[in-house]
Amino acid sequence: MDIAEERIADALVLRATGRLDGNSAPGFERTLLDRLDGHPARVVLDLSGIEYVSSAGLRAILLAVKRGKSIGCGVAVCGLRAHIREVFELSGFHHVVALHATLEEALRS
Repeated sequence: MDIAEERIADALVLRATGRLDGNSAPGFERTLLDRLDGHPARVVLDLSGIEYVSSAGLRAILLAVKRGKSIGCGVAVCGLRAHIREVFELSGFHHVVALHATLEEALRS
């Protein structure tokens, strides 16, 4: 998994590519939590390059959302492929984190 980051206005955008599974989730989680330690105004996770997500990946996102709430930083997700969005919906994650179709939509919210 690769993670690229970019600042757009007040948002820290993290673009992940590859598989978000038991092997990559710990590093993904560390990156998310490290970036949240910098207290950005908000974080957008662009997951359009994610091919697969496991429960370990969902857990990493959940921890980031919780940490974000505790420091007043909104966390949103965008760009989910249809089969990944289905995983988010079936697991109830669409109630936990804001899901947006595109990065532009997430930045406008």
